[in-house]
Amino acid sequence: MRKILLLWLPLALAGCKIQIDNPETGAVISQNYGCAAASSCTIEVGGVDFDETFVAVPESGFAFIGWKRQSRGLCGGSDSYCQLVTNGFLGIEALLSILDSDEVFYLTPEFAPLADAEAVDITDAILVETSGDCALYAQLYSSSVLDVQRSQLFAGDVSIVAGLDRCTLSSNSIPNHNFNDDSARFATNVSEVGQDFELPRLPTLAAEPTALSQIYYNAVMLNGVPLDLLSAGCYSPDDPRADADGNVAIGCELGRDDWMLDPLGTPGGFGVDAHNAHTQPNGLYHYHGNPLALFDDNPGRNGSPVIGFAADGFPVYGSYFYDNDSGQVRKAQSGYTLKSGTRPAGSADPGGNYDGMYIDDWEFTNNGDLDVCNGMFVDNQYGYYVTDTYPWVMACFSGTADPSFAKGGN
Repeated sequence: MRKILLLWLPLALAGCKIQIDNPETGAVISQNYGCAAASSCTIEVGGVDFDETFVAVPESGFAFIGWKRQSRGLCGGSDSYCQLVTNGFLGIEALLSILDSDEVFYLTPEFAPLADAEAVDITDAILVETSGDCALYAQLYSSSVLDVQRSQLFAGDVSIVAGLDRCTLSSNSIPNHNFNDDSARFATNVSEVGQDFELPRLPTLAAEPTALSQIYYNAVMLNGVPLDLLSAGCYSPDDPRADADGNVAIGCELGRDDWMLDPLGTPGGFGVDAHNAHTQPNGLYHYHGNPLALFDDNPGRNGSPVIGFAADGFPVYGSYFYDNDSGQVRKAQSGYTLKSGTRPAGSADPGGNYDGMYIDDWEFTNNGDLDVCNGMFVDNQYGYYVTDTYPWVMACFSGTADPSFAKGGN
């Protein structure tokens, strides 16, 4: 996803109007404007505070393939979003004077049938974008990856389509990296599972956080793989399926059963592979924590990129952020701390030291950077961050989960 940032220079943009010419196959939207398919719209630039990011929105059955190259055309040849700002005019009289002219510049999207559109290959890609607006990731994506233990090739397929108030992310749930390495113990083989998720473009914080639920996926990564942090395992020593520690891997419900197992705090990690993922009974590949993909330990000057979106629409970032206090890019620290001492040892309690095996081994002490849901504001953008300790990505929803993330709805 290549960011196009135009400072309006005389040879690039020497007028105070933008004309958008849309074909019947798609529209153009931005933060403050919308121009429907088969329409022409004129936008007055007005002054030096103009800052709009234009996104092409294809009609059903079509894909955006780029902005048209033309005389006085904007972002011509780019197949990404088009960001136009005028703050480069400040203090330059020659540039300020052109804001009073009647010159017109053109922004024209081009679309093609989905069958003819070329997807962006994101195999093993490290992302770079940090915007919290899902529309800026609208594109077709593909990958070619290997099920290592089975020596079987898979093709990942992701589509993100932007609308005026939300985006739709569709995928076959195959990741953009190899999976099922020799460390994994998947109960079922990976299968393609088609899913569609609706992402609000302007999510809002709720009055109170909402607890995670086993009936909702927590987030979806930009490679199309869902995040499902909670397990169905717990301490249940009387269950005939219980192991030597009294734990069962399935059949437990959050809110009904105590001492829920944390998949990443459990020896063996529920059979996850090197990306903290395994399969559900239907073959759906899903993450239980840090995907160890899409970002790395060499972040840009603004920190880690957006790697996905939570069910409430807020972005999920990698581990790094720019700390204004220290002037450094560093890892975000969870506000959860392991309890000290030992667990209760009654008939319904596991006893032993608090070591992170169970979710209740942790308590929120607010001793880190992140709030109770594992999120924070950076540059006026709220988002969740991947952390090295519990809750790994998020502990609750700061907003309201969209119904499309319900497991029964996909």
